[in-house]
Amino acid sequence: MSLVHSGLSQVKPVVTVKPDQRVFRGERVTLTCDIQGEGDIQWRYSWTRDGDTVYPYTTAKAEFSFTAGVSSSGEYRCRGGRSHTHTDFSDAVTLTVSALPASTVTVTPASPVFTGETVDLKCVINSDHSNWRYEWIKDSVKLQTSDRYTVNTHTLSIVKVITSDQGQYWCKGQRDGRPNSSTSGSVYLSVKAEAQASVRVSPQPWLTEGESGTLICEVSGSSTGWTFSWFRDHDHLSDSSRGAGGSYTLSPAALQHTGVYTCRAERGRPAYYTHNSSAHTLWITGVSASVSLVLKPSRSQHFSSDSLSLSCEDQSNSTGWTVRRYTDKHTQTCAKQTGSSCVIASLSTSDTGVYWCESESGEKRRPRNITVHDGEVILESSVDPVTEGETLTLHCLHRPTNSPILSADFYKDGSLIQNQTTGAMSITTVSKSHEGFYYCKTERGQSLHSWISVRGQISVFHILSFPLAASPYLLATVVLLYKCYRARVSSEEQSQYAVTEEETSI
Repeated sequence: MSLVHSGLSQVKPVVTVKPDQRVFRGERVTLTCDIQGEGDIQWRYSWTRDGDTVYPYTTAKAEFSFTAGVSSSGEYRCRGGRSHTHTDFSDAVTLTVSALPASTVTVTPASPVFTGETVDLKCVINSDHSNWRYEWIKDSVKLQTSDRYTVNTHTLSIVKVITSDQGQYWCKGQRDGRPNSSTSGSVYLSVKAEAQASVRVSPQPWLTEGESGTLICEVSGSSTGWTFSWFRDHDHLSDSSRGAGGSYTLSPAALQHTGVYTCRAERGRPAYYTHNSSAHTLWITGVSASVSLVLKPSRSQHFSSDSLSLSCEDQSNSTGWTVRRYTDKHTQTCAKQTGSSCVIASLSTSDTGVYWCESESGEKRRPRNITVHDGEVILESSVDPVTEGETLTLHCLHRPTNSPILSADFYKDGSLIQNQTTGAMSITTVSKSHEGFYYCKTERGQSLHSWISVRGQISVFHILSFPLAASPYLLATVVLLYKCYRARVSSEEQSQYAVTEEETSI
């Protein structure tokens, strides 16, 4: 019986593919040649790929299974045959084999993160396939969902991160019913202790009204995703537009801007807040400020149990000035206030803070940093900023302050600058480079650090600009005086660090 007479030439098989016509390399593929309407006949099946007659592969079963490789992609056809007869070839079925798609893990907020934050790790798979299921691995151990670990589609959320959450993270994407998955490269999640904000001032913490200054809020070890809030004397500053990007700009600076500034940073949803920064005092001084805060003794560091007198002295003889202070995040009036004066009979470390004069209308003048030390050594330095070209004298003092000092080391920003037997040193012709943190050390201990601020010279031409314009003779006189002054300064610049040969007792 011929094939034509049997009618087999009119039979056309159908090819089906499992698990899908698009598979990943390494998956097991099964092609089935279905010959319908021919009953239970013992067929032999021939397969071709891309019409290649050299390729034919013959099977006794209707299923043709193989492990997919990239070269397995192509158009597959089949036909059935027995003896010397066979069916037509089926229509082609296209099989596409591709490598597993790459997957990556992104972390929000960016690492490092801080204890208490909520962190989202997202598994991103570069594929147009859908129906992925996601698994997460930390340090080679599969993570289980819990109150702190939740998975929403491709995102792992870690609520209130703790230090033990630090480590290597991977994700796996797997499609339903498929044995192979895409595994990401690892990302390291770094977890630090609670975030701390800090404030610095540019160009300097001492400004004259009308100048511009910028306070900058930073989070140590992290720079992305933060928004900032600013506080002056513990009150929230509502003009947040000036605090964009962590910077708070005063332009022009006014007397009422004087105060103790702190900042706080936040990021994420739910919001995570840093602790408030340490306090940073900004001084705005009038061109001819009439009120001064006078300290007795006149220094910024003091021994505990010593006494301190503070008074607001007003050259214009106006009244209504009181001594105020900012200590341990609280603003208050000096406890033992008499008129415009305050006396602290026995200092304690809790008296450390910023003190200033404040009028009944809220104007602030002449803030001073006061530091109280329980130790045996303090550094005596100017309570006011030093002007460029002036001389700065530093004394190392023992408790009590009339105790002799045999040897003292002086440090700036952590580096030794002088060793002196007098307990004192001077820096002549101060410049901006001398600004920094100073402390001293003796055989009895080490002082606390004091910030020495250096401000630029006040130009005589700026101060006298109006009268000079009106008097050419006065202008000529000022020019001659200024040249004489610069000649004297130039001769002094040869010795920047000099020992002060004087007793250190007060």
